[in-house]
Amino acid sequence: MEYFFNFNKLGYLKEKKSKRCILCAIVEGSNDVDRLIVYESEHIIVSLNLYPYNPGHLLLIPRRHLTDIRQMSVEERASMDELTRQCLDHLDKVFKPSGYNIGYNQGLAAGGSIEHLHLHIIPRYQNEIGIAELIGGKKVLVQNPLETLRLLRQEFAAQGEHDKKGR
Repeated sequence: MEYFFNFNKLGYLKEKKSKRCILCAIVEGSNDVDRLIVYESEHIIVSLNLYPYNPGHLLLIPRRHLTDIRQMSVEERASMDELTRQCLDHLDKVFKPSGYNIGYNQGLAAGGSIEHLHLHIIPRYQNEIGIAELIGGKKVLVQNPLETLRLLRQEFAAQGEHDKKGR
């Protein structure tokens, strides 16, 4: 079996991490982290992934620091489910993907590099693997993440789903 590896991510994985939770810093509005927030609700923040697999790769982040899906309150779970549906509708309209990977990486052994619980929504496309991925272990992004952010914020706003902070 052959394995492919993205060597640029090694630096991220090895870098000295702050003891502070990066997703809590996003929730708190810290200027010390990149905040790629698309939408905010009472219980959940929708953000672009700083290291996306594809354009439109979203993270749904509970405002409370949780490490296990079973810790979610009924209200948080309902909000997560509703925002997942809304995100899929918006991504369908803006990017028209062929499918999605949706899920949690709960725990470091499961691939969760951040302990704060979060849900990934990754748009997937037919024939998306290119030569750079096969040969060089690099992912070719076809859209600047800041353009992705602009398009998705515009789509959420067009549907009347304005966040509390007017972003």
